[in-house]
Amino acid sequence: MLKVSDINVFYGKVQALFDVSMEVGENEIVSVIGANGAGKTTLMKSIIGINKTQTGGIEFNGKNITNQKPHISIYDGIVYVPEGREVFPEMSVEINLEMGAFSKKYSSAQMQEHKEEVYQLFPRLKERAKQKAGTLSGGEQQMLAIGRGMMSDPALILFDEPSLGLAPVIVDEMFDAIVEINKLKNTPVIIVEQNAFMAMSISNRTYVLENGKISHSGLSSELLESPEIKKAYLGG
Repeated sequence: MLKVSDINVFYGKVQALFDVSMEVGENEIVSVIGANGAGKTTLMKSIIGINKTQTGGIEFNGKNITNQKPHISIYDGIVYVPEGREVFPEMSVEINLEMGAFSKKYSSAQMQEHKEEVYQLFPRLKERAKQKAGTLSGGEQQMLAIGRGMMSDPALILFDEPSLGLAPVIVDEMFDAIVEINKLKNTPVIIVEQNAFMAMSISNRTYVLENGKISHSGLSSELLESPEIKKAYLGG
């Protein structure tokens, strides 16, 4: 579904990504792991169109989306759940969810149906539907960010550091939800994470980014057993 081919990305004169290539197939969960500053978020933002690529290309469902404007990528079905949640703090939970469906022309019944899907996954959001998003806990805001991403019935979801700043029990809940979303509608997922073990545990395949370059890639189950990966990312 997604093919990233030898992209190079710069911030001014500083190069952030070097000839990065990756693929995501139908129904796959693909993880991208690496240390802080390795280029993981840069890669996600390049796919969605926030960052511009200098060379290389990105295809989605056979369409060239290289340097496409982010809102066009959203209309194409790519959804980005950003690092740090980025909910609309002064809007209610319910309105935040509805904002996630801006690219769709839902009827009232369809809008409600999609909200109920989110509420099934995260019952606490239903309890707080009228509450301002800014008053939610960090875990609840992450639930809301994920739920908002679900609202447009995406063809591909990019999760950027979904465990960031969350308690371990909430992290487990977030990863369970990502697996459920993948299974619910066979939605392919890219998950960028510093929590390498969690990301690799739920993913089919993994890419390892080091200093802006792909250093390793393969089946997550095999990389979990790699002595090199264990030493660098799993504390082994």
